[in-house]
Amino acid sequence: MKEQIYFGTYTKKTSQGIYHAFLDTDTAQVSTPQVAITVENPTYLTITDQTLLTVAKEGPLGGIAAYELADDSYVLTDDALAAGPNPCYVAFDKKRSLVYTANYHKGQIDVYRLNNDKTLTLCDSVVQTGYGHGPRKEQDGSHVHYTDLTPDGRLAVVDLGNDTVSTYDISAEGKLAPVSILKTKAGLGPRHLVFAPDKKTAYLVGELSSTVSVLDYDLTTGAFHLRQTVSTIPDDWTEHNGAAAIRISNDGRFVYVSNRGHNSLAVFEVLDGELKLIQHLTTHGDFPRDFALDPTERFILVANQNTDNATLYTRDQETGLLACCQKDIPLPEGVCVYFN
Repeated sequence: MKEQIYFGTYTKKTSQGIYHAFLDTDTAQVSTPQVAITVENPTYLTITDQTLLTVAKEGPLGGIAAYELADDSYVLTDDALAAGPNPCYVAFDKKRSLVYTANYHKGQIDVYRLNNDKTLTLCDSVVQTGYGHGPRKEQDGSHVHYTDLTPDGRLAVVDLGNDTVSTYDISAEGKLAPVSILKTKAGLGPRHLVFAPDKKTAYLVGELSSTVSVLDYDLTTGAFHLRQTVSTIPDDWTEHNGAAAIRISNDGRFVYVSNRGHNSLAVFEVLDGELKLIQHLTTHGDFPRDFALDPTERFILVANQNTDNATLYTRDQETGLLACCQKDIPLPEGVCVYFN
């Protein structure tokens, strides 16, 4: 069986935009990625039905763009660009036909409607102010890194700059209203969040602290509460590291985190509601930015940004453990991995 993969990239060196490849699950091999869409700095993307939504940049303008996917072609249907840096995250709300973006440099959340004709209309913009900033040099103010739905249809917002995880109610018109805020340990530098299948447990990766935290989520109040925090790197690692992407298996038994610096994937097993580290393994490259489980969950594919390569692993679905089966897949400046 062949599965489609899309890669978001930076375009600072040789990359031309969004790349496309296939994973052959019978041979456990990924084809050489090919340019699909020429666009500047498409660092994060998502796909809904036949629409690809991506972060985009055009000179001094940054924002998002929508492409219609049809018959191996990619047709730009609209973009929403504004002066300044582009966002770092994009998510789609199918029930409301809304798109959410996180802008790290602006500390801003933007909400767009994806109209029936695949055009984009800005519904709301919220700048996260009044929450202060963290103690680390990277935390000079708000740096929103993640905006995506909670299991009950609220918006979870993760802010690396001020060590917060916020929840917002979302109106039918795409307007945001704050509900609750969790202040993490100072300097945690929260980056991304995933929810467990029980809808009441979330796992928060701390980029600046190289940690992952277990959070309890209250479906009634929309509030998060801290349960546990563990390291994503070995105790004897003293060089720089930044934790990056976090994923969870569909059965909720295993959590995976990428480490940029240690250049590894950390594998955790969920036992009695807490995380236990069961494996560290190299990503065979430098600065592993993002990774993803394929639809069968028999494989994990990771992109190494600085060494322009990707690495494929087989995954034991019973133990959660990984084993490298293909490395040095050519991928320039890889940032995002998306199976469609």
